[in-house]
Amino acid sequence: MQGILYEESTVWLFLFVTVVMGGWGAWMIARGIALGWRPYWQVVVALLLLGVAVRFIHHALFEGTFVSPHYYVVDTIVLLAVGSLGYRTTRARQMTTQYRWLYERTGPLTWRTRGGAGA
Repeated sequence: MQGILYEESTVWLFLFVTVVMGGWGAWMIARGIALGWRPYWQVVVALLLLGVAVRFIHHALFEGTFVSPHYYVVDTIVLLAVGSLGYRTTRARQMTTQYRWLYERTGPLTWRTRGGAGA
């Protein structure tokens, strides 16, 4: 997988910087955007910028390539996946707690209209 997912000498650097550090940041950014009732496209924009920051950490601390479209795309896809989960989890919780008379939770990421509510 070296050369495809990560350029460092070990996968642990990729997992630590991109998945753990970047993933935590992506989750918190997406959660904050969801808590502010803002649309999903703002998550995408914020995580595209976070992808640049993750590339910078790889470059500054571990001598990775900063301007690498391939690794930027790989890092950003990981961040978008984690951030999307964070946004959807937060939004499902919001909808089912704030509007509990209208919606019920059907899973960790989904909700539906209650049987007697709505038109």
